[in-house]
Amino acid sequence: MSGDWPLWEVFVRSKGGLSHRHVGSVHAPDAQLALRHARDTYTRRMEGVSLWIVPSAEIVASDPDEAGELFEPAADKIYRHPTFYEIPDEVKHI
Repeated sequence: MSGDWPLWEVFVRSKGGLSHRHVGSVHAPDAQLALRHARDTYTRRMEGVSLWIVPSAEIVASDPDEAGELFEPAADKIYRHPTFYEIPDEVKHI
């Protein structure tokens, strides 16, 4: 029966302030059941403080083989990068 259910990707935040990270996937008929399955499967030992559940079919990703073509337009916008600005010594992180 679970073969007919959609696949959901599971992301867990292990502690407050950290980013969610992909930990796996679950099959479920709807978001609420997917959330419960993810909780039971990926946070049984209190490994997380937050879960994100995303339908796999809704995830869109770029093709690494087309990275040059995709990201090329950003290269001509040098004003977005502080490479020609003088940065004061007291500024530690940009």
